[in-house]
Amino acid sequence: MTQRVAVVGGGLAGITAALRCADAGHRVTLLESRNTLGGLTHSFTRDGLDVDNGQHVFLRCCTSYLGLLRRLGVTGRVHLQPRLEIPVHSPKRRRPVWLRRNPLPAPLHLADSVLRYGPLGLGDRMRFAGAALALKSVDPAAPSSDRRTFGEWLQAHGQSPDAIRKLWDLVGIATLNAPAAKASLGLAATVFQVGLLTAADAADLGWATVPLRRLHGEPALAKLTEAGVDVRLGTKVTGLARAEGTWRIGADEPVEADHVVLAVPPPVAARLLPEGAVRLPPDFADGLGSSPIVNVHVVFDRKVTSAPFFAAVDSPVQWVFDRTASSGLTRGQYLAISLSAADEEIDLPVRVLRERMLPALLDLLPAARGAGVLDFFVTRERHATFAPAPGCAGLRPPARTRVPGLVLAGAWTATGWPATMEGAVRSGEAAAQAVPGTPAGVPGRPEGIPA
Repeated sequence: MTQRVAVVGGGLAGITAALRCADAGHRVTLLESRNTLGGLTHSFTRDGLDVDNGQHVFLRCCTSYLGLLRRLGVTGRVHLQPRLEIPVHSPKRRRPVWLRRNPLPAPLHLADSVLRYGPLGLGDRMRFAGAALALKSVDPAAPSSDRRTFGEWLQAHGQSPDAIRKLWDLVGIATLNAPAAKASLGLAATVFQVGLLTAADAADLGWATVPLRRLHGEPALAKLTEAGVDVRLGTKVTGLARAEGTWRIGADEPVEADHVVLAVPPPVAARLLPEGAVRLPPDFADGLGSSPIVNVHVVFDRKVTSAPFFAAVDSPVQWVFDRTASSGLTRGQYLAISLSAADEEIDLPVRVLRERMLPALLDLLPAARGAGVLDFFVTRERHATFAPAPGCAGLRPPARTRVPGLVLAGAWTATGWPATMEGAVRSGEAAAQAVPGTPAGVPGRPEGIPA
């Protein structure tokens, strides 16, 4: 049965929901307040460079996100590692150490890399396996897991502060946007179980080889239009009202619909949701909170590293990505430093960040010490993700609300995942499936992604 569906929000969740509903034959209108699609995954131009607002990566286990890439026809615009390899730099070591998976099944696929992981002492390396095996048995959905921090759990399982900082947080901060000391055990268990402890190839890393607008926003607009979706950019929704079974969406040009998918951030959802629509306290958005991400962009006058990316320990630098080719730079090298859980850095002036991050980067890359810096700038996402703190599960509503015809989407909803691109797409799938007449989709293996 054909339905009129209004999707409010044009991020990955809204794009996914709109495409799923259109593919099911519904009449879909997508309303987005910005002039582009893609939400928090967007790009801009600076002095001829294509700059992403932040570095976004995915894993082979992100089957829903990879399914969206296939639907958008852009699998040729990403690179997915054929086998996990992470170079880890430290200013205390002349050469990087490597975290690589071997041909063994999980969780043995990382055993030899961890045993050779030089930044940690032998005792810490030996104790890692016991904690990893214990983590495999944690129930991520249990209320007790949500009430406890990941850091407390790790300490109780023999992990030293050094091991937490140099190994567990190496992965955890980037995926959870919080250190172990502030992250829910339930969400951390999801990340490590799905990514590292189940399938050996699950954590193979992927990233965009083009600006994010060419990976998400522009292809999404083309595919949505092709599917018959009425996409209205630059349209701010001011309210929702329901009368006689029909929704009226307030905007410059009001829209009427049988069903509404509200794919917006928590503060906007809290403002637009009718009273009693969700079983949450009125201040749920404030309770859920947010966690920032800062990206520091450095353009050198020459090539200073051959690595497409690397991680760092014993340094204020976390992860560094080579964005030279995707930015269109033809001279020198453009590196982006990604700082997750950046509460300390979010308000620092560019001058202070340069004084802190540039010497730290040069300590990690000796080849950069004689290079000239052609440009240095900073991008900030103050509310990049919800805060994955203990208790957050109780503030994440399911797709279905208590009001007929109104469903929610967004990485902050109850996907079971942290706020990632995979979580956003899964939320869009769940929202679409809550619309009558939209069949459930089954994510497949990410075939066809170039290595």
